[in-house]
Amino acid sequence: MQLAKLLEGIAVSDFRGNSEIEIKGLAYDSRSVKPGYLFVALKGQTEDGHDFIKNALQNGAVALVLEQSRGTDTKTARIQVPNTRKALSRLAANFYNRPFTGMTLIGITGTNGKTTSSYVLESILSAAGAVPGVIGTINYRFSGQTLDAPVTTPESLDLMRILRKMADGGVTDVIMEVSSHALRQGRVRGCPFHVGVFTNISRDHLDYHNSMEDYFEAKSLLFRGFGEKETDHLKWAIINTDDPKGEELIQLTGANVATYGLGKNCNVRAEGIQLTTSGMTASLVTPAGKIGIRSSLIGDFNIYNILAASAAALCLGIDLDGVASGIAHLEGVPGRLELVKNRQSLVIVVDYAHTPDALLKAIQSVKPLTKGKLITVFGCGGDRDKGKRREMGRVAGEHSDLAFVTSDNPRTEDPASIALQIEKGVHESGLKKIESPFDEDLAGPGYILELDRGKAIQSAIGLAHARDLILIAGKGHEDYQIIGKEKRHFDDREVAAQAVRNLANNP
Repeated sequence: MQLAKLLEGIAVSDFRGNSEIEIKGLAYDSRSVKPGYLFVALKGQTEDGHDFIKNALQNGAVALVLEQSRGTDTKTARIQVPNTRKALSRLAANFYNRPFTGMTLIGITGTNGKTTSSYVLESILSAAGAVPGVIGTINYRFSGQTLDAPVTTPESLDLMRILRKMADGGVTDVIMEVSSHALRQGRVRGCPFHVGVFTNISRDHLDYHNSMEDYFEAKSLLFRGFGEKETDHLKWAIINTDDPKGEELIQLTGANVATYGLGKNCNVRAEGIQLTTSGMTASLVTPAGKIGIRSSLIGDFNIYNILAASAAALCLGIDLDGVASGIAHLEGVPGRLELVKNRQSLVIVVDYAHTPDALLKAIQSVKPLTKGKLITVFGCGGDRDKGKRREMGRVAGEHSDLAFVTSDNPRTEDPASIALQIEKGVHESGLKKIESPFDEDLAGPGYILELDRGKAIQSAIGLAHARDLILIAGKGHEDYQIIGKEKRHFDDREVAAQAVRNLANNP
């Protein structure tokens, strides 16, 4: 694409060079630059792209988009802009020829429930004859293709590249999990969302946002826009009014509002909810009427994810029969209250819960399904919000009969140091420490410290009885563990299944 055409709609404060050169590609990482590329220098949390201009030029960049004036040779076009992130989103949309045109975009944001809500809505859209694409935490998928998801919401350039592939692949509707980081950094700036969904908000990512107020403000950008006409496009705001921030969000948005929850004043709600270890049934009550629904998802908080997806589907014009059919066809969501099937008939549940609120909701969801003891295995990630560790310890201690404090993804932190911070919360709950679990009577409640996650899962299953339920929380669908800077294969589901097999072979 010619540089002049690529720059359409971008506020340029200074331009040097030839505007008629052909641009073969875009990059914001100097290592990705190839001959004929335009390099956009982004300022990150730890690194500044302006420091890598020389590398970009060595790799063949023929144009630079910068915030700061830097000396370059006369052969290189230099475009100075007030905000390179903002410019990148427009450059990407221009380069990939506005790939969202003709597709309906649905954005889902909130602390918990984004992934499951996206899976439910994807199933509903498929049942209604649409061709959905999904961009989210587990993967990016469409038309039988699956791409790895290094982050929940990609950088704007990567996002537009994926949207172009989806558009070319015949996708009609795109469901996107929109993270607070993505909203704050403008990764989805310019995306014409038709529907925005708010699930809930609770403590998370405070290492990035610094306060809950800033965190909520970032989330609210999906519903109030970025202050530009091109982003004031949301038609429907689907809001959980059982969440304390729901009403505040309604006041902030200019979109049409549809509310959901269990309250009688909600536009979309559920009645007569029945929960079992094989799923749930309920009556879905909507402005379009009432219909019975059946789902394979377990846990009471999943009714909120079903309601969120149902409300979004109804605003997209899908009828109640299509909604109910889509809900029924979804067999499960990877790592979200996922049952680990085994021949010992042990109830083992793996969940992604890695915040205090998510862990509490997961425990509260499985507790009614627990006939014996509730055994919780959990840890906290390293190099992330340290303030939630004590709270997660307290939650696990107050609501579990037996808790295993272990490692999650310790990254560059000392696993023992992370566990010590978790233990402070467990102590506050009154749960006593068990030093030698296999030598003591475990009739009473307590907790066990085992930093090796594999051993913790094996021990939890080894100590469980037929009526007990084991909840393995924190990593969910992840098939790796990050120790130091090394990423090792590790899947809670695989480890748990193997532990059960070992138990069967060595009774």
